[in-house]
Amino acid sequence: MGKGSRRKTIAQIADASALPRSVAKRLLLTLCEQEYAETDGKSFALTPKVLSLGLSYLYTQPYWPVAQPALEELRSHVGESCSMGVLHGTEIVYVLRIPSQRILATNLSVGSRLPAHLVSIGRVLLAALPEAAWRDYVQAAAPRAGPVKAGVWARELREHLDRIQRDGYAWIDGVLDPAIAGIGVPVRDASGQPIAAINVSLIAGTCDEKEAVRRFLVPLRRAAEQIRATMPRGDQGG
Repeated sequence: MGKGSRRKTIAQIADASALPRSVAKRLLLTLCEQEYAETDGKSFALTPKVLSLGLSYLYTQPYWPVAQPALEELRSHVGESCSMGVLHGTEIVYVLRIPSQRILATNLSVGSRLPAHLVSIGRVLLAALPEAAWRDYVQAAAPRAGPVKAGVWARELREHLDRIQRDGYAWIDGVLDPAIAGIGVPVRDASGQPIAAINVSLIAGTCDEKEAVRRFLVPLRRAAEQIRATMPRGDQGG
């Protein structure tokens, strides 16, 4: 039911969700019947059962049983935070996050969403989009400051994505947050199609792209291949 206090009234939930109060009340009562929410008669709160909704998605993904140990091993090897994400619409959704002891400014967790073109995980997956899907992405994500600016944005991003497709990795330095850099690679299914991406995040300024490639690219690719190699054959993900 969003951020803030644990318990919220129907009016608060309706305002936050832009739903009529009657609709919000009906939905909340259904959630209570299914034990995803509880009420004291005046306010509502989520129950721990809602966690099963997100976990159900993760457990059905072919990479999930091996992704966590692979990223934990990667984190131990490189000493930096490691993540896995999938593309959903114009955003990246983080499905796994293994933080390091270093403190990064961006506080990410499973379920966090970020604009895809601003992070290395997102750019890796955007680079692999078919032409029709790429056009849909541009239409949805381009700046709303007029067709000329949107066209320049799309052309510059496409040039960057073509380089990523050629090199097989994405490097981001201070794009989303001036204090954070990252390098990411795709995780492919048995047919070779990218279904997710993993990355190493680090404090900006600790190394440049050349140094990041030298230190992190081989371990990243090894982890991605480890995940791919242990996925069930014939299960291409969702």
